Amino acid sequence: MIIKNIEAKIKLATFLACGSFLTAIIIAVTALAFASRQAADARKSIYILAGNIPIMANQTDVAVNRPVEYRADIERFHSLFFSLTPDDKYIDYQLKKAMYLVDESGVQEYNNLKENGYFNSILSSSSVLTLTTDSISLDLNRKYFRYYGKLKIDRRSSTVIRSLITEGYLKDIPRSDNNPHGVLICGWKTLENKDLQDVQKNTL
Repeated sequence: MIIKNIEAKIKLATFLACGSFLTAIIIAVTALAFASRQAADARKSIYILAGNIPIMANQTDVAVNRPVEYRADIERFHSLFFSLTPDDKYIDYQLKKAMYLVDESGVQEYNNLKENGYFNSILSSSSVLTLTTDSISLDLNRKYFRYYGKLKIDRRSSTVIRSLITEGYLKDIPRSDNNPHGVLICGWKTLENKDLQDVQKNTL
C-alpha cells in the first residue's frame, strides 16, 4: 500500500512538473510573439519634437503608397521629357533630370529625337511645349503602365495639340536625390504621338 502511494505521488509530481514546464513554454512563446508584434508596431511610429513635447506620428506602410509614387514618378518623367522651352540649356537640364528616371530606352528615344532635329526645331521655331496628363493606367502585378496625355506645342505661327500615349515597365531601385521615389522606368516607348488640332495664328 505504501509503495502504491509512493508511485502515485511520483506520477502526480511528474505530471505536475510536465504540466508546469509546458505552461511555461506556452507563456514564453506567447510573450515573445506579443513583444515582437509590439516592436513591429513601434517601428511604424516616429516621434516629432514640438518644443519639448514628443508627438507621435504614424508612418504609412510603403506598400500602400507605392501606386501613388509610381504614378508620380511616371508623370514627373514625362513632364521633364516633353515640357520644354526654346532654351538649349533648359532643354539639356530637363532631359538630364529625366534620364535619372529611365533606363537605356529613354536614352535611345532622346538620341532618335536629337538625330531627327526635334530639339533644334524647338529652338528655331521658338516653340513652347506643355504636357498635360490625362490618365495613367497601372498594372501592379506586371508593374506595367500606359501613359495618356496631351502635348501642346505653341509656335509663333500656330498652336498644335497632340495626343501622346506611351508605355513601359517599372523597376524598384534604391532612392536617391535624383530619383526620390526609387522607381526606374524600363522598356519605355511611344505608342502614339499624333496631331489632334492645328490652329493657325493671325500673324498680321
